[in-house]
Amino acid sequence: MDEILKYLKGHGEKLDSEIATGTGIPLADARMSLSALSLKGEVTTCRVIRFQDGKKIDGTLYRAAGYIPKPAPGRKSKAELSRTAAAERVTE
Repeated sequence: MDEILKYLKGHGEKLDSEIATGTGIPLADARMSLSALSLKGEVTTCRVIRFQDGKKIDGTLYRAAGYIPKPAPGRKSKAELSRTAAAERVTE
């Protein structure tokens, strides 16, 4: 189960089949582990229907609950720059 959580934290929201493929765990075992993690509240689930090449795919999306990834490196947005400037004016 720790392997699945680590995978979700590294790759974000994924379908159960993608998690099984990415971790190398059989799909049935991955679904059982994800179900247990969901009951514990460690993952968030969402039933989805996707269409790939006109083919309907029913699946379940999973993501780590309460996990917010670090922001990507690079330039800050204008909104973020204005928030930090406003916060600095308040503290002065």
